[in-house]
Amino acid sequence: MNEAHWTDLFRSFLATQEEGDPAHDLQHIERVVLNTRQLAKAENLGLEILLPAAWLHDCLHVAKDSPLRSKASVLAADHAIAFLRKHDYPSEHLDAIHHAIEAHSFSAQITPRTIEAKVLQDADRIDALGAVGLSRCLMLGGHMGSSLMNPEDPFCESRPPDDANFCVDHFFAKLLTLESTMQTVAGRALAKERSDFLRQFLDQLKKETCLDSAPKEA
Repeated sequence: MNEAHWTDLFRSFLATQEEGDPAHDLQHIERVVLNTRQLAKAENLGLEILLPAAWLHDCLHVAKDSPLRSKASVLAADHAIAFLRKHDYPSEHLDAIHHAIEAHSFSAQITPRTIEAKVLQDADRIDALGAVGLSRCLMLGGHMGSSLMNPEDPFCESRPPDDANFCVDHFFAKLLTLESTMQTVAGRALAKERSDFLRQFLDQLKKETCLDSAPKEA
């Protein structure tokens, strides 16, 4: 495939689509493409399926609070395939591209059946971890009007997470669960490193905000 040609087409197409939320913008897509390349190299895979799947995995925006959210990845996959057909992308790759896109989503709960789908799912979830994931979480929480943390139980020690209202709760509802969902060896290694960063952040946040964790005076 002519990567430069297709990359230009993908960028031009995405520029015409409705913008997503701050955590699912073009920079997110570019990072997922970068992660995909890294994981594909580790798995010794070509990019004929993975490159279009990575660029187009969020080509259709569905709001986080929409009742259609769980179907967002399937709708994006349909939209992506319509675009690829229009531009005569090799038809033998379309089913695999569709499956990779539909299976990448956490909320869709679709089991990836191919190595390409596993790579894209890992690549997307890795972007929800580490310094980038932390930044995206707080940025999206602010965009949606969430508070930073629950004042009575900020770290979900005696209540279920409520990430619709508290940013920190999203760590417990989703982010810290992602490491155990990784499908590839390289994805698991990256996820552990970035999850450790999130745990360190929470430890520091607890020190700074919880009086009972402050050092006792002699």
